Amino acid sequence: MRFFIVDDDDAIRSMLTEIIEDYSLGEVVGEAEDGSIISTNLLNLKNVDILIIDLLMPMRDGIQTIRELHSSFNGKIIMLSQVEDKEIIGEAYSLGIEYYITKPINRLEIIGVIKKAIEHIKLQKSIYDIKKTLSVLDIGILVEKKESPSTEKSIITSGQFLLTELGMIGESGSKDLLDMLEYLFKYEKEKSFEHEFPPLKDIFTNIATKKLGVSVKSSDLKKEIKASEQRVRRAIFQALNHLASLGLTDYSNPKFEEYATKFFDFTEVRKKMIDLESKLESSTSNVRINTKKFVKVFYLESKKKL
Repeated sequence: MRFFIVDDDDAIRSMLTEIIEDYSLGEVVGEAEDGSIISTNLLNLKNVDILIIDLLMPMRDGIQTIRELHSSFNGKIIMLSQVEDKEIIGEAYSLGIEYYITKPINRLEIIGVIKKAIEHIKLQKSIYDIKKTLSVLDIGILVEKKESPSTEKSIITSGQFLLTELGMIGESGSKDLLDMLEYLFKYEKEKSFEHEFPPLKDIFTNIATKKLGVSVKSSDLKKEIKASEQRVRRAIFQALNHLASLGLTDYSNPKFEEYATKFFDFTEVRKKMIDLESKLESSTSNVRINTKKFVKVFYLESKKKL
């Protein structure tokens, strides 16, 4: 089974991941600290079977998130909350959650609920397979097939998937990077990158202009460009930090092997790993990043997933 965990508490996410892995319940394929990051496309792209989501989160809570998903997510939803209000619990169940667990969470309760959800999924699959077999045998039984919603993969959805993989989806600069994807996708359709990849300055200028409007003052535009550059750099540093941490823990980690040298110069990755090992502060680190390389690879890799 494939799990996605949404909770603004790092400790809760770590605990749930540990339980799922220690008891061989499945694989955690994604995490987020707020519901605003979650979409049906992202969950479908990751083939999520079970979504575990907190009720109370700062930007978009669990109820709002499930309402946004509508009925287009076919997996099971387990909700966590400190709230015991019957009306809220009733609303959550009316929106299609499978189980409601009250915090503080209990390990045995979590294991029991997850096992029940898995059994439910397997049972539904068995029933579907039986109906499908009977339909093929054509014995006169009408089978109502529930097809998965057809979702058109967009460059933004692909980008969100990569940002999650790189451990930077929660960074403010991730929004700027997604805006860059959208701009580059349109740019390539019109100009096909005939000569070379657009200059980084042009990309930042275009996304800042789109955000503030064409009538924006030159001084305000410059401020937004600078702010955007800083947000993007911080987000990229977070990705580097995430990958270096994975490599330090397990050099053969699939994500480390796939993304580290693709998005960064390996020399810089090694420097970051040494910094983490020696617990060196970021302010004293001599690690350098190539923003243009990262943006270019981010765009090309996102396109591959369309």
